[in-house]
Amino acid sequence: MQKKLVVLFFLVLLAFAYLIIKIANINRDNGEAYKKQVLAQQSYDSTTLPYKRGSIEDKNGTVLAYSEKVYNLIIDSKLLNVDDGIHIEPTLDILQKAFAELDIDEVRSYVEKNPGASYKKFLRQLENNRIENFNTMIDSAISENAIKRSELRKDGKDEEANAIVDPAKNGIWFEEEYKRKYPYNTLACDVIGFVQGGNEGQYGLEEYYNKTLNGINGRSYGYLNADGTLTRTVKEAEDGYSLITSLDTNIQSIVEKHITEFADKNRNAYRTGPGADNVGVIIMNPNNGEIYAIAGYPVFNLNDPQNMEGVDLTQYAHLLSQKDLYEAVGISENSISENEIDIMELVTNESLSDNGIIKNAVWKNFCISDTFEPGSTMKPFTVAGAIDSASIEGDEVYVCNGALDIGEHTIHCHNRFGDGPLSVKEGIAKSCNVVLMDVAFAMGKSEWLRYNRNFGFGSNTGIDLAGESSGAANVFTERMGQTDLAVASFGQGFNVSMIQMAAGFSALINGGKYYEPHLVTRIVNSEGAVVREFDPREVKQVISSEVSDKVRDDCNAVVMSDPEECTGWTARPAGYTMGGKTGTAEKLPRAAKNYVISFMGYVPAEDPEVLCYVVLDHPNHADQGNSTRLATTLCKDIMTEVLPYLNIFPTLELTEKEREELTDAEASFFIGSDAVSGNEVPEGSVSGNSVSGDAVPGGEENGAMQPVDETYTPNVIQYDPGTGFPLDPNTGEILDPVTLQPIDENVKSDLEY
Repeated sequence: MQKKLVVLFFLVLLAFAYLIIKIANINRDNGEAYKKQVLAQQSYDSTTLPYKRGSIEDKNGTVLAYSEKVYNLIIDSKLLNVDDGIHIEPTLDILQKAFAELDIDEVRSYVEKNPGASYKKFLRQLENNRIENFNTMIDSAISENAIKRSELRKDGKDEEANAIVDPAKNGIWFEEEYKRKYPYNTLACDVIGFVQGGNEGQYGLEEYYNKTLNGINGRSYGYLNADGTLTRTVKEAEDGYSLITSLDTNIQSIVEKHITEFADKNRNAYRTGPGADNVGVIIMNPNNGEIYAIAGYPVFNLNDPQNMEGVDLTQYAHLLSQKDLYEAVGISENSISENEIDIMELVTNESLSDNGIIKNAVWKNFCISDTFEPGSTMKPFTVAGAIDSASIEGDEVYVCNGALDIGEHTIHCHNRFGDGPLSVKEGIAKSCNVVLMDVAFAMGKSEWLRYNRNFGFGSNTGIDLAGESSGAANVFTERMGQTDLAVASFGQGFNVSMIQMAAGFSALINGGKYYEPHLVTRIVNSEGAVVREFDPREVKQVISSEVSDKVRDDCNAVVMSDPEECTGWTARPAGYTMGGKTGTAEKLPRAAKNYVISFMGYVPAEDPEVLCYVVLDHPNHADQGNSTRLATTLCKDIMTEVLPYLNIFPTLELTEKEREELTDAEASFFIGSDAVSGNEVPEGSVSGNSVSGDAVPGGEENGAMQPVDETYTPNVIQYDPGTGFPLDPNTGEILDPVTLQPIDENVKSDLEY
């Protein structure tokens, strides 16, 4: 038994010895081949394959944003160093010829110092034609070398033939990447937004639909096969979805063209600076909430959003703190005295070009992100709520004596001499503050607040754009007093956004239906198949259709009445019927006497198909409070060009003057009096005061005037004997004969209560 074990032990020992010798021989003769086979079964590298971000298109299929495939130059030092690195120099020689901007010495140093590294990015976002050129140069070099070697070997010059070394194809590869492009540069920049690194949308549609536009990255796994050649297994990327919007590139272009013309014409007109601090225009379908165009000013290049060249940044300097301003100009706060120089005199575009606050101010969309007091464009909302709540019938007549005393305060109409007896319709047409205050008193605080909220003020509209502001911090609450209600009736003391006003006004004139404003109508995949369709969303019925008809008729009188009897007649495009409402709102601080002027217009007057809302914040005009015509004429210019494009044609006979004006206007087509809506009223947003004298217990007010009797006596204009200027019939203040505002600059605004 013991002998058998010994024999077995020696047999096993001999077997092991044989195996060791065999393995040594295999390793000596075929070790390199087996090594490659082992490597072929192991993961060599793993590369991310980027998805293609979805495009953004307008309603006609015009591409507004898309992603184009570009390439990053990758150096694989490990593969370049095979065969003792003999392929490095031939490869670098071709790289230098193909990519002149590449630092070849840096590449050479990297390859020498990192022989085991497989990935290093040297150039980014190369166009496809440059990649094709490089590959052609590599293939040509290899082909030429093969011919040279063949000829040398025919001549028996094997040593010289073997000395010819090919460039390494496997040591250089190009990583795919996508670059976001905007073919129209600045067009609709406020709406589209842009993309930062990592496919992160910023502002507009790019940010709001970021997850929808983005896809899922793929993966490429690399392996070495038996021949040492790198082969890959690929899991393809899933591209993002594309957006089809209600935007119309042609309408957007028309709007932006006219805004630019306005800005250029009014720049430095009265004061040094832009035509207005902000300009906003919204064109939409009032019957379904679809947005055709949203535009502001200034614009920026979506392909290079960080570049502020051509934008007047100094107009945003007031957004910075004193400390930030000093840092921007590069001086210490203590280096100059306040009496020596104004820091604003040192501020330049260059000093502000890298400031994040300033850039954000340029990038944001004024039409949805900023809020302001709306002024008289709010008057039809007050009337609609009063009629719909049965507080008035809508045919009442009120007397305007130029002002109304609310407790201890006097609130003026824009016509300080008074318009006398006015129906509600005439009050809207002439934009009479007194009539609207009486209408609001008939409603009472609770009803006014209910309808104000029902029309969406103080809440987000739900528009599919990033950065919408609700203005909730600057609206009236149940704490509002009688004076608050008075000024709120004509759009002062609380804030709204442009999109809130446009959506709400659409409901006023379309039968009372409030539609959620929106831009995206369809989402499609990379093959064009519809993934999701967005139908118009009717959110609620805010007023009855009968009330809507009544209010629309009132608003038609704003534009279609005799020029002496309305404020919006200059907005009407020749040959069209139009309705609308002018707006003039006093800004804070009231003492500065700055205004936001606006016009909301729709065509046709009888059955609106398109709505245009124009807002000019702090226009560059000597008499801002009487500059509503700037807004009405801008609306007219835009609509004159937009309406024929939409196949909405004139229904009224043109006068000879209108024919001449239309002929002149068509040459630049892209495919009675300066009446105002005038609001001069009290300071502060939500004051929460209850003014004695008119308040009814429980917070309800009912100071509505009754229909006028025949004893009405109009005001007799009195004149100051010293200046010959007219006197305010209610306060005795001397008035400027042109603006009809107090000449004493120390007289407080009616809104300072």
